[in-house]
Amino acid sequence: MTVERPIVLASGSPRRRQLLEMVRIPFRVIAPDVDEHVLPAEGPDHYVTRLSRAKAVAVAARAPGELILAADTTVVLDGEIFGKPQSPAEAVAMLTRLQGRTHEVMTGVAVLRDGNVAQALDISRVTFRPMDRAGLESYVATGEPLDKAGAYAIQGLGALLIARVDGDVTGVMGLPLGLVVDLLARFGRPYRVAR
Repeated sequence: MTVERPIVLASGSPRRRQLLEMVRIPFRVIAPDVDEHVLPAEGPDHYVTRLSRAKAVAVAARAPGELILAADTTVVLDGEIFGKPQSPAEAVAMLTRLQGRTHEVMTGVAVLRDGNVAQALDISRVTFRPMDRAGLESYVATGEPLDKAGAYAIQGLGALLIARVDGDVTGVMGLPLGLVVDLLARFGRPYRVAR
């Protein structure tokens, strides 16, 4: 039995690490250093695909010849990109706008090796339950939403905010595993369940 070399996860996200561990894809982490500002007039789909590619390219210089996986996720409401909140007050403001409504979660995924890149975009629709301001403030006070796009974590306490998900819940978490295994297969790494 041959053991495949781990892929390189170009991300500092603990959630992405957890998802790869969950499906037993061997990996090591190299966190990229990429400017994540939105460009003028840039649409959300272009934004996440551009950043996922930029993250993969940034890490490629530090891991030549290796298979690199990168992703970027954003929350979109009425065409507006909701990044990571800069303060608890901004988190409450974001959640206030999302509550009782349906928004999109877009995750761009890029796989790169030796300058060859394959990319895909996952879009899921998430509907929030209505919640009063006191409930939103108590959630923000936990600290969980402060490093999450859109100010919530579906895999944590933020699950209580959600009424419905149409799409890939792992994409909402930040790494759509179906797209990941499809892209890795293009580079000769078909998914097999490990013991």
